[in-house]
Amino acid sequence: MRYEYTVETEDLAKYYQMGEITVKALDGVDVRVRRGEYMSVMGPSGSGKTTLFNMIGGLDRPTRGRVYIDEVDIAKLDAYELAWLRCRKIGYIFQTFNLIPVLTAQENVMLPMIFAGVPREERIRRSVDILSRVGLGDRLNHKPAELSGGQQQRVAIARALANDPVIILADEPTGNLDLNTGLHIINLLRELNREKGVTIVTATHDLKMIDISDRILWLRDGKIDRIEKRVDVAVRMEE
Repeated sequence: MRYEYTVETEDLAKYYQMGEITVKALDGVDVRVRRGEYMSVMGPSGSGKTTLFNMIGGLDRPTRGRVYIDEVDIAKLDAYELAWLRCRKIGYIFQTFNLIPVLTAQENVMLPMIFAGVPREERIRRSVDILSRVGLGDRLNHKPAELSGGQQQRVAIARALANDPVIILADEPTGNLDLNTGLHIINLLRELNREKGVTIVTATHDLKMIDISDRILWLRDGKIDRIEKRVDVAVRMEE
């Protein structure tokens, strides 16, 4: 069954207690992300971008509210069910790449498939296909230390795609890259979004993301400031 919305949040809140002070990292966020949509979450440091990323990805539990992935309330899942959903439905891309240094590029990409129970021959075939798609077909046996920052991020993207997720969550995917490399990664994500129809939600400071996003969600102080379509942002910038 294909649902209209890949991600939905309802009154989503995350509070932290710092002594006598309550820090409201998220405070009542309602958002719907359509299937196949590319949404960028933007805002100043401390606005709640990474916290929202962690809530949607099931990496942290909300203080209040709900997160739905393909209409499944992830708060109602036990530890095993949540691990199954994260493994098969969600692909993660991190600013720091989070590759395992002792594994080759191919082995890093195959790792999520091992957890998903994909047979060995299929793991090999799929990892070669994905790494070739991101331009690393000749770097299969290179370890992260033997790759540039941009190449490591491509491996991370390939790993995120390993189990054909319905959504990719990218937390500052260009934050550790130079301008040109970051632009290549942005364009690669958009190509994969269009070709595979995978939903992408990215938390970012990178204004270049606006050019390829379908919508931009602006956060401020843990609340939604506004949600805009790319064309509306472009018109305002021209004005």
